[in-house]
Amino acid sequence: MNSKTHDDPSGILIVDKEKNMTSHDVVDMVRKRFGIKKVGHAGTLDPNATGVLVLLLGKATKLSQDLSGEDKEYIAMMKLGEKTTSGDSTGEITAVKRTEPTVKSVKDVITSFIGETEQIPPMVSAKKVNGQRLYKLARKGIEIERKPNKINIMEIEILGIDIPLVEFRVLSSKGTYIRQLAEDIGEKLGCGAHLTELRRTRSGNFSLEAAVSFSDLMKMDKETLNENITRVQGSKK
Repeated sequence: MNSKTHDDPSGILIVDKEKNMTSHDVVDMVRKRFGIKKVGHAGTLDPNATGVLVLLLGKATKLSQDLSGEDKEYIAMMKLGEKTTSGDSTGEITAVKRTEPTVKSVKDVITSFIGETEQIPPMVSAKKVNGQRLYKLARKGIEIERKPNKINIMEIEILGIDIPLVEFRVLSSKGTYIRQLAEDIGEKLGCGAHLTELRRTRSGNFSLEAAVSFSDLMKMDKETLNENITRVQGSKK
């Protein structure tokens, strides 16, 4: 039993998460497929989001708190003029406003979010309030008061505007919810908005270039898995 634990891979594995799976789904599948007792992650991705998911294997799970606090980078697409129950395209449309803002006003409003500010976490999020995950309450139709989080948006780059669609890149601090950012942008524009696509391109020092696709991961044997793991000194503690 001890030898099996000793042989377990230990380190960091970067996975390019696919849509329609939770971060826990990926953790659970890796744990079962490779027989690794300890598997965690350093920052949740929504089921509808793709991209960088930092998996922590073996003794590296001790690094979760430190790595979860790193800055994150995303490529996002939002649709103006429609609000949904979830703040993204998985929810039901609750309001439609066909008045289209000008390209200039869209640019001005988006860039106004750069800097330190406060953001109220969405109900459809993994954040815990009073010991309960917000998204679990949201599924029951329950909405509770949430305290705003202090966040810092270091960079926002507009990649394309084809109203009602707007694509942008965001570099932000821990705890920033991009779906809430999209909703807040829509609110400030006066037309409403929701997130249609979200891809995390970087988490701390780990980027998509270092990631393995989830489909490739599920084809790997344990030896190949080991070749894709980044060893870290912290995992030896």
